[in-house]
Formats: sequence, structure tokens, C-alpha cells
Amino acid sequence: MGNAFFGCCGCIDQASIGIIERWGRFERLAEPGLQFFNPIAGQWLAGVLSTRVCSLDVRIETKTKDNVFVQLLCSIQYRIVKENADDAFYELQNPKEQIQAYVFDVVRALVPRMTLDELFEQKGEVAKAVLEELEKVMGAYGYSIEHILMVDIIPDAAVRRAMNEINAAQRLQLASVHKGEAEKILQVKKAEAEAEAKYLGGVGVARQRQAITDGLRENILNFSHKVEGTSAKEVMDLIMITQYFDTIRDLGNSSNNTTVFIPHGPGHVRDIGDQIRNGLMEAASARVDTE
Repeated sequence: MGNAFFGCCGCIDQASIGIIERWGRFERLAEPGLQFFNPIAGQWLAGVLSTRVCSLDVRIETKTKDNVFVQLLCSIQYRIVKENADDAFYELQNPKEQIQAYVFDVVRALVPRMTLDELFEQKGEVAKAVLEELEKVMGAYGYSIEHILMVDIIPDAAVRRAMNEINAAQRLQLASVHKGEAEKILQVKKAEAEAEAKYLGGVGVARQRQAITDGLRENILNFSHKVEGTSAKEVMDLIMITQYFDTIRDLGNSSNNTTVFIPHGPGHVRDIGDQIRNGLMEAASARVDTE
């Protein structure tokens, strides 16, 4: 619904303000509603201004401190102050161009002092500086600056690609560090598991040998007591011959196709027994010397 005007009256819409002149000179402001004026006395409605909040998008291209060209999209929300509507009507012919010029001046004076990273981090400071400057300047012309929004910061396409590559490289580096740490932990755990397995294997072998020794000793004692006239050496030789033939049998029954050459004969069995006895005697002698 628009403003309606007739010969001596006019209807001004809500959220609007009228400018009444007498003989070309400002006389008063006309509030929303039906307004009467006397054309014969030189009164007439010179114009109507909206007091609604308006939005102006300004795109600024500038350069940062580290020589990166960027485009900033700034949204300015402003309105006419109802009490000072006559200043807004008479002082400025094109308020949008005036606001845009001041935004350009402030942004291009402030952004070249910042690097690109600082600009992204402190875009609120840029908007605050623009707001302070516009409030000071446009307030004298009857305009109120409601909000300044730094909507977007758009670097050059090549700079965006470089920033993405840097970010990707940093993430790959971090992933490599985590992967290396995981492999290190895996190797440590594997080494610990191998050491534990070897330790347990050694304990098992020691227990096995102890069991074999205990069994042999028991067999020798039992055989010596039950068979009169036999010595421990003879019993030991008999057991060794039995173990020798058991070993030959196991090798023959093995499913692996492996050829093993071993000396065979009664004399060789005696030599093996002599070597074992000599080793035991040398070990006992060495233990006695150390004590």
C-alpha cells in the first residue's frame, strides 16, 4: 500500500515520514496517517522517506599485509532517524554511494595492516572499525547504522588452493606421526611378546630336562636295586642305548623328506656316553674349584 496524495491532503504510510515545505523551505515533518496542508499558503509535501531498516551489500577488493588479494563482502544495515529525517532528505543525494565510499576507505586502510590469517581471525574487528566510522559520519546526516556484518572473505583462487594444500600436507604429516607411533608400539609389543615367549620356552625346556634327569635317576636306582650285580654305569649305558634306538625310530617315522647322516654302531653309542660323562665330570670339577 503506497502513499496517497490529493490537492490539500496526503496519507503517509506506517514506517514512513513526510517532508512538508512552505514556499520551497522546510517547515515540518509529517507523521504517518492523514496530513493536511494548504497549497494556497505555499505548503506542499516535498517527499516521503522510509524509516525501515535497509540493507546494503558492499563488495571490496583489497590486499593484505602478506600481499594476498582478497574480496570482502560487507553487509550494512541502516535506517533513517525519524527525528532527523530532514537532514537525511536534504543533506545526501545518494546515501548508498556515501556509505559505500566510507566502507571502502576504512577497509582499505585497515586490512593492509593484517596478514590473511589475521584477517580471518579478526574480521569482527574490521566490522567494528567500519561501524564506528559510519556511525560518526552518517549520524550527522540523519542515518543510524544498526549492524555491520562481514559476511565473507574470499581470497584469490590460487591462494585458496595453496591453503588447502598446506592444510592437507599438515594433516598427512600428523597422520604419518600417528602411524609411526602405532608401528613403534606394535614393534615394542611384538619384541616383548617374543622375549616372554623365549623366557617361557626356556623355563619349559629347563623343566623338561629336570624331569628327564629325575626320571633317569629314578630308573637307574630302581634298576640297580631290582637287578643284583649291576652298577649305575651299566644301567646308564643301557638307557642311553634305548634312547639312541628310539631316536633312530623317530627319524625313520618322520614324514619330512630329510636325510640325516649320523654315525651308527655300538662303538658310537659308547663314545656318546663317554662324552656325556666327561662333560658332567668337568662341570662338577669346575664347580668344586670355584667353591
